[in-house]
Amino acid sequence: MMRFMWIAAFAAFLGLTGPVMAADDLPDLTREQIEEIVREYLIDNPTVIVEALQVYERQMAEENARSTDVAMADLAVQLYGDPDTPEAGNPSGDVVVIEFFDYRCGYCRRSAPDLFGLVRDDSNVRLIYKEFPILGSGSMMASRAALASRKQGLYQPFHEALMTADIDFSEASVMEVAELVGLDAERLKADMEDPEITAHIEANYALAHALGIQGTPAFIIGDELIPGSLDRAELDKLIKQAREG
Repeated sequence: MMRFMWIAAFAAFLGLTGPVMAADDLPDLTREQIEEIVREYLIDNPTVIVEALQVYERQMAEENARSTDVAMADLAVQLYGDPDTPEAGNPSGDVVVIEFFDYRCGYCRRSAPDLFGLVRDDSNVRLIYKEFPILGSGSMMASRAALASRKQGLYQPFHEALMTADIDFSEASVMEVAELVGLDAERLKADMEDPEITAHIEANYALAHALGIQGTPAFIIGDELIPGSLDRAELDKLIKQAREG
């Protein structure tokens, strides 16, 4: 009976019959015959597949957005209230921009100058940096060095230099940049071994996982999660939308 009900529903949906027939009037089709009917219909009507995929993708996007909204609400303290997370701009700004980034990520580096310019030009933006080193040992070493630079009060200039310098992200090249911005390289190396830095990065990994962030850069602006690089025009537009609520 279940097979007859499925065939009737399928036939009605595809328009292969007129009014739906009673189950007793339906032929006793084999699995192979049913599959052939489906195959022939889809070959004759390929747009059905496209339309179904579009509906599925829209439903998945809506579900992911709902899940992200819930996660951001649940993780608000970790996102906005961690006193050990580096920041720039106005700590009381009316719009918060959070960036998950990797120093070796080309897209992060492409967005960096526009992001720095935004903070300098808009005095009402708060920028939160989430170190998210996912591109190998050079990325991890650079993040550890950047986080360690906070003890010398030079995170922002070091961060900007690492994001814009043309280096290979070996330890020697990172320490050269450190010295250029005024850091004591030997002290920096020692501070990089602090277990709290490991805990900080691991917390960022967990936070990114909870939000479904799988690559860099990823931005949170207002209540919207935006994967991928953003230029200045896009940043300005998103800031404006966040202010308008």
